[in-house]
Amino acid sequence: MPAAALRPKPLPTQSTAKRPVQLDLPYVPVEKRPLPAGRPREWYVTHNRRLKAMRLAIALLDSGVYLPRQARNEKIRSTARLIGVHPPSDSTCHMVRALMR
Repeated sequence: MPAAALRPKPLPTQSTAKRPVQLDLPYVPVEKRPLPAGRPREWYVTHNRRLKAMRLAIALLDSGVYLPRQARNEKIRSTARLIGVHPPSDSTCHMVRALMR
């Protein structure tokens, strides 16, 4: 008998969640926390731009846009309107496509 057959099967992994997580529930954002104080203004601008680009990239992926070349500025801006975010700048649109790569 092979040695692999003598080893017991591993137990199924246990989830650390207290209750099962349903993936088909509507998206609920996490609770916002204040940003750290004392940073230069440019840091906050960049941070917020990254967050916005990430939200837009996720929304585009959810809507079926999987390739950066499919995400033109017009498509990104129409998605921003759809999810209720201010229209992104050209820099943010570029960042969205970079995140999708």
